[in-house]
Amino acid sequence: MLNSLSGRFLILTAIFVMLAEVLIFVPSVARYREDFLLSRLERSQIASLALLAGEEISPDLEEELLANAGVFNIVLRRDEARQLMLDSPMPEPISRTYDLRDTSALGLIRDAINRLMTPEPEVIRVMGEPLRMGGLLIEITMDTAELRSAMIDYGLRILVLSAVISIITAVMLFVAVRIFLVKPIKRVVGNMKTYAESPEDARGFIMPSAGVIELREAEETLQVLQTQLTHALRQKERLAQLGGAVAKVSHDLRNILTSAQLFTDRIEMSEDPAVRRLAPKLVGSITRAVHLCESTLAFGKAEEPSPTLAIVPLADIVEDVLASERLAVGEESGIAFHDDVPEGMTIRADAEQLYRVIANLVRNARQAISASGGQGDIWLTAEEDDKAWYLRVRDTGPGLPEKAREHLFTPFQGGARKGGTGLGLSISADLLRGHGGNLALSDTGAGGTTFLITLPKGSFGTL
Repeated sequence: MLNSLSGRFLILTAIFVMLAEVLIFVPSVARYREDFLLSRLERSQIASLALLAGEEISPDLEEELLANAGVFNIVLRRDEARQLMLDSPMPEPISRTYDLRDTSALGLIRDAINRLMTPEPEVIRVMGEPLRMGGLLIEITMDTAELRSAMIDYGLRILVLSAVISIITAVMLFVAVRIFLVKPIKRVVGNMKTYAESPEDARGFIMPSAGVIELREAEETLQVLQTQLTHALRQKERLAQLGGAVAKVSHDLRNILTSAQLFTDRIEMSEDPAVRRLAPKLVGSITRAVHLCESTLAFGKAEEPSPTLAIVPLADIVEDVLASERLAVGEESGIAFHDDVPEGMTIRADAEQLYRVIANLVRNARQAISASGGQGDIWLTAEEDDKAWYLRVRDTGPGLPEKAREHLFTPFQGGARKGGTGLGLSISADLLRGHGGNLALSDTGAGGTTFLITLPKGSFGTL
């Protein structure tokens, strides 16, 4: 309860109301003290009217008048002459004098605090102006015991009243907050829980209805978020289903094409000139189809296995890749491969996955050169510093077109050549991210393209 929004609001309201009452308490008590003393002056002036009338009063009547006024003696100044109107013995000498004719608010507060902090009774002199032009000055002497007792009683009444006002105000605000804030917020939270249980169900969308502007904006934003999220979930579900279907078709199609690829080997041995002329095109088409099926199956896996990191010689991996590519193009292809990786250089990586990355980049470079005229060079260079290893794959191909650069690492969108799927670069980037590394296009243009592989050393740089 206390940890809820309404509970905390209730406590804070009570605290702030009490704080406001405390700030009012001291001036109120100071004003009460002033009114108490002024009432003593007024009662004393009334008591002295009997003497002003010129009548003699008995000692008993004088004592009664002073008792009713609550003072020991009364002095009235009229026409510059001070006259002792009523008098009685004082229990002790006068300790303080207060002039109410010219007292500031701070002075009244200071005197009130001093009176509350002084529990011992004192005899004080109080001066003020008589009522209705009854003279120039009236002075009285009185005991402070009754004054202090009255001030304490008044202060307690103020505190009780403040507590009652605080409680009533806090309860009213508590109810208002529960109705106008907490209830709409709980409605939003309940809708979020319902939506979380079944995000595909459009009936779980919130319908904005709050009257508070901020809450209505929150509801409208939540509605937009729910709509977008549900749409994205449905789209992903359809794509997942489509991906599963494509993977199954690609698997079966790869097996069919592999069998067809075996038959093309015999077709190439035919003596028919037309068959021999068309056979390479058929072989190339089937090979590309097999490669597309394999790439689709590789990308369709739920995720690549985590890399098994070990210290491996980079030169050996590069040499294996280049050897495979040289066999693929033959000696008369006009494409030269250059291995500039330092001998003895070792890196921390998964050898199999790094082989796939380098092979994808080199194969793409070879195919780009072949598409541009069939002659060119491919360089593989490597270097390192205290932070990472760097491997560059550079070719002298025609460079990447602008359209391919926009979605270079996006599956099925980053293909740079006709018939390409763009899966090779996407898969390579994913494999390097598993190493904590990065694959980036370093440079491309009419003079060729350069890709940069970065593998961080981290805390393993000394291994």
